[in-house]
Amino acid sequence: MANRWGGVTIDCVDVQRVAGFWSTLLDRRPGPTRPGWVYLGHPGDPQPRLVFQPVTEPKRGKARLHLDVVVDDIDRGIAQVIALGGRFTGERHDYDEGVVVVMADPEDHEFCLAQHY
Repeated sequence: MANRWGGVTIDCVDVQRVAGFWSTLLDRRPGPTRPGWVYLGHPGDPQPRLVFQPVTEPKRGKARLHLDVVVDDIDRGIAQVIALGGRFTGERHDYDEGVVVVMADPEDHEFCLAQHY
């Protein structure tokens, strides 16, 4: 049996708020879950599921692992994140291949928006 990637788990104080942010941003609907948790996607989906796990302590420090979200238009992507309750960290990297900006969700989990040229 081969190993496979099943999902990414995100610790959060307000599971519903953070899961709602990511559900809207990625257009992923909740699937089977357990009480207090939210799973976006279903087992066997082509994309790994996102799992939102309740914790009592807020995030501290910079994340050592983050998600990259590819968008067609970086400015519209930034505006959408902000409208959903996230924020732009002010960090932007312009490359010949495209642009990457560092964003944060409502509980300050950092992630990148990337537009490829």
